[in-house]
Amino acid sequence: MGKHEKIQTAVLSGRSDANIAFADLLSLLGGLGFLLRVKGDHHVLTKEGVAEIINLQPIGRMVKPYQVKQVRGILTKYRLGVNDDE
Repeated sequence: MGKHEKIQTAVLSGRSDANIAFADLLSLLGGLGFLLRVKGDHHVLTKEGVAEIINLQPIGRMVKPYQVKQVRGILTKYRLGVNDDE
């Protein structure tokens, strides 16, 4: 199991929302084809075919738990995954 797959499993499980590293989540979303735009502390990610815009802000090295929940909802809604073909 690769790094992105482990992060995806952690995000989708919902058991460790407060323990997801910010850099790891950005890496996962980048690997899924999301485009990153940074303005100050706000990291905004968009993807063609996904109506929602993901806005992430770090707390130190970690992602805010409610933002992990939002990402989980988007991954589930659009059936996005590391092993999926786009």
